[in-house]
Amino acid sequence: MNKLVLGAIAMAAGVVGFFAYRLIASPEPAEPVVAELQRPTGGMPEVLPAFSLQNRDGQLQSIKDWPQKSMIVNFWATWCAPCRREIPLLNELQRTRSAEGFQVVGVAVDFREDVLKYANEIGIDYPILIGEQDGLNAVNSFGVEAVGFPFTAFTDSQGRIINLHIGELTAPQAKVILDTITRVNSGELTPATARTAVAQQLAALPERAAKDTGTIAN
Repeated sequence: MNKLVLGAIAMAAGVVGFFAYRLIASPEPAEPVVAELQRPTGGMPEVLPAFSLQNRDGQLQSIKDWPQKSMIVNFWATWCAPCRREIPLLNELQRTRSAEGFQVVGVAVDFREDVLKYANEIGIDYPILIGEQDGLNAVNSFGVEAVGFPFTAFTDSQGRIINLHIGELTAPQAKVILDTITRVNSGELTPATARTAVAQQLAALPERAAKDTGTIAN
């Protein structure tokens, strides 16, 4: 059994099953089952954890290379159907909200050749960092014991985490989170009050807008 699978076993059973399945046989696995997010006693970090992975050009790049940006860090994989479905929305967010200081970065926890082929085919308009075991380690740095994909972290312009979101992101959810982060950046809200506000507003969305998704807030 290779190092990728061994590392995945240590992280999350839900993710492991699909990596193992992909390694063994099928070129078109079933839609992944999203595992429940679990927090250790310490909870999620206050700020975006530092990690570095290879970018599209094969160069090591840090997630901290976008200073003073409000980050949308999306963990995904090519075999994950919900991940693929939300990419057009992430492209749209990069186009429409970058002028407000938002930056989307995709973190592909997958095989490099598969990621590059898929990204080129569909046209991903935002930066991508790629890693197998290193990608799983990056997920773990957010303080969660188990996670399914997609998994998205949102920060304010100072790198403080406002929201961790599991599952396919919808446009109404994105608007709630990004609009609230804008209020943090303007000084209207503190990160703590913003986390609470986001959780309350997401819970109040129509069921369809929040279907099969979850949020972690401090």
